[in-house]
Amino acid sequence: MTPIVSISRLSKIYASGFHALKEVSLDIARGEIFALLGPNGAGKTTLINIVCGIVTPTGGKVTADGFDVVRDYRAARMKIGLVPQELHTDAFETVWATVSFSRGLFGRAPDPAMIERVLRELSLWDKKDEKIMALSGGMKRRVMIAKALSHEPQILFLDEPTAGVDVELRHAMWDVVRGLRESGVTIILTTHYIEEAEEVADRIGVINKGELILVEEKAALMRRFGQKQLTLHLQDKLDAVPEALAPYDLTLAAGGHELVYTFENEGERTRITALLRHLGDAGVAFKDLHTSQSSLEDIFVKLVRESR
Repeated sequence: MTPIVSISRLSKIYASGFHALKEVSLDIARGEIFALLGPNGAGKTTLINIVCGIVTPTGGKVTADGFDVVRDYRAARMKIGLVPQELHTDAFETVWATVSFSRGLFGRAPDPAMIERVLRELSLWDKKDEKIMALSGGMKRRVMIAKALSHEPQILFLDEPTAGVDVELRHAMWDVVRGLRESGVTIILTTHYIEEAEEVADRIGVINKGELILVEEKAALMRRFGQKQLTLHLQDKLDAVPEALAPYDLTLAAGGHELVYTFENEGERTRITALLRHLGDAGVAFKDLHTSQSSLEDIFVKLVRESR
């Protein structure tokens, strides 16, 4: 299937000489939620701004639903909705007026039924006659999404969509994102809240210093780079790990009251049975145990550190 967004060898060098993007190539499938992660200054916003026609690339090519974003910029821009990090909108306008005006900017004919549908889907219908200045931060963020959807784009960029939003509204926003995907909209998301990507994304891309260092399905990424830990709560304190258990590379924790065994998600699970047997042979008794798994945040930190 032809990707809805295709980025080929994209580069951007600013007048200052800063190399923001270094030959980035990426295809995004129609109907997926793609999360782009990276530290501050990694190139996330520059990449989004080039695709959206806000920044001119130094080299490379980008197409949106088949339209070149430089050569066919009007047609490409019609396919794209952008929700920027900053909340820029007319504070004195009503919700209805500002969303309707955004539709008109793209040359779309007035469609009150469509605007009503968008506002209802974003739980903004009861706020339609309120001025933007009277809304909470979370509601203003929803208005930004409604504006981006007003011209019925097929691709929606969400640049830090839940910045400054409390936890309850953040979870509600995730539900909105899933609903948009179910309606056929392709979502490209950047976020500092890595649990957000873990919650909603189909695929993860990691960018650092202008280079795309990894793109992978979320589940495969968790399997490939994730680790598990088995923590054994000991009956008696240990001062050192017995020599007989050295092959397991165990770590003492909690002042000698816990033994921690770290293993990869794939390949070493059968060693746990052997470990438990060897613990008994070494005279080490435990009263409880539990396992934990590394999060996407752990994997992200590891990948960024290794790419430096």
